[in-house]
Amino acid sequence: MSLPYSTGTWFAVPLVKNGFGVGVVARASSKGKIFLGFFFGPVRASVPKLSEVEKLKPADAIGVLRVGDLSLMAKGWPIIGKSKTWNLKEWPVPQFIRQDPLSHKAWKVTYCDADMIAPMSEQPIAYDVALEKDAVLGSGALELLLTKLLYNNNY
Repeated sequence: MSLPYSTGTWFAVPLVKNGFGVGVVARASSKGKIFLGFFFGPVRASVPKLSEVEKLKPADAIGVLRVGDLSLMAKGWPIIGKSKTWNLKEWPVPQFIRQDPLSHKAWKVTYCDADMIAPMSEQPIAYDVALEKDAVLGSGALELLLTKLLYNNNY
């Protein structure tokens, strides 16, 4: 089964309240399951056109997350289109933080471009470093998170 997405694919994420957020697949394996996405506001009343979202840059993102691809596979998240000018180097894989609240220890987690499932390395780091959390969000969790971020911050 071929995937309906690849790097540079823009898609809309239905929000829990009303409207849509936007995401782009920054890294994806050929087997699917988990991808790295950059996510953007503001809340849009309808699915935007590719020409509207292609101009977004990594610095505009409200989150960079590893996400399960079920809603892309099941067409629950409408695919807007694939950018013809996608440049992988402009969309780097960030480092993430994995924290253990019981021991108050943390690790900086690095993934390679080709695999968003298994970490390439983990290094001890200060517990309070501001990095995205090392987690994989399911479709519903991402929809809830984007709704909270976009509606509470009035993007």
